[in-house]
Amino acid sequence: MKKVSYLFVLLFALGLTTAHAQKKSLFNGKDLDGWEIHGTEKWYVEDSNLVCESGPDKAYGYLSTNDWYDDFELELEFLQEADGNSGVFFRSTFEGTKVSGWQVEVAPPNHDTGGIYESYGRGWLYQIPDDQEGYLKMGEWNKMKIRVEGGHATTWLNGHQMCDLNDDKIAEGKGSIALQIHDGGGIKVRWRNIIVREL
Repeated sequence: MKKVSYLFVLLFALGLTTAHAQKKSLFNGKDLDGWEIHGTEKWYVEDSNLVCESGPDKAYGYLSTNDWYDDFELELEFLQEADGNSGVFFRSTFEGTKVSGWQVEVAPPNHDTGGIYESYGRGWLYQIPDDQEGYLKMGEWNKMKIRVEGGHATTWLNGHQMCDLNDDKIAEGKGSIALQIHDGGGIKVRWRNIIVREL
């Protein structure tokens, strides 16, 4: 009996170790190693934060992971210092600054943060109902969680589930995780603690 109990504990511990090992930081807090810049907008590291800021072209800009992620759980924190119109893309590919994929919106208050938008495709797949707005803390650090498995995409903002979507086209998608800076200028967003766990 003791041997069986010991084996169970050992297998449980190995399971926890494996689950923990699947978590990976996408941002090292020092530089943009592991990422690729698309466009002319500003991406840099300051005070161990990854910062995106509008440049003189005031155009769309993206920062994508070199690696592709299909099924995953992503957790990150963001702070909107200015306009804050940004986003987190998943299963995305790029031709210059034209992106194919899906964006989890990061935007000013009452503008669908946590909703899902398909770029150069069907547009909004899920917008946040008015009674679900209000969880965003403008000018403070916010926590976002994104889970994508097959065609099932779920988002959370500061612990509140924002979107739960099943979509056949998402199920077919392949590509990288990316951060966006919207066009129009005047935008500055900080990011930190960008952790992915592949499923």
